[in-house]
Amino acid sequence: MNVDHAVPADLEALRAAFDTDSCAPPLGWDAVCAFEAAHGIVLPEPYRTFVAEICDGSFSGPPYYGLVALTEMPSDWGANRPERVLAKPFPLTGAWGWDGEEDPRSEEEIEALLEQVFHHGSIVLGTDGCGMYWHLVVTGPHRGHIWNISGEGAVPFGTEFGHTTSEPGFAGWVGHWAAGKAWYDVA
Repeated sequence: MNVDHAVPADLEALRAAFDTDSCAPPLGWDAVCAFEAAHGIVLPEPYRTFVAEICDGSFSGPPYYGLVALTEMPSDWGANRPERVLAKPFPLTGAWGWDGEEDPRSEEEIEALLEQVFHHGSIVLGTDGCGMYWHLVVTGPHRGHIWNISGEGAVPFGTEFGHTTSEPGFAGWVGHWAAGKAWYDVA
């Protein structure tokens, strides 16, 4: 997974995955660079080139309710949430289940980390509904990885994490969706 340079084969696969009728126009490089400057980040490739040159959101997905534009949030995200700080590192490097008895930390400790998981170091790509959001990590050790974050836990996407047979990162995630595979396709 190359997060610093767009691989031509990945960009071609991304172009092929999206019906141009379902895509919002690309932002262009000036708008992408302005977004990055405003947030103190550099978007990981190939997502960066995707929103600049190919498509800035698509109602056809992925995920189930569509790929939101770079500067938008899913309609079910909710109001009165803390400010998202993209320049602060995404705090996780492995799957984490905080619902139930899976985490022995106090409720206060879990709540503090939850705020970071939902609001630091990632952009929200969209939702599958029921509070399940797909995030692209933009800062920290997992930069470029896709995570599914819900009210019960957080799981990284990609074959190396054991929940899917697809490659990690934005191109792998889109390719998985375009192939019509279930999100968790490892038996």
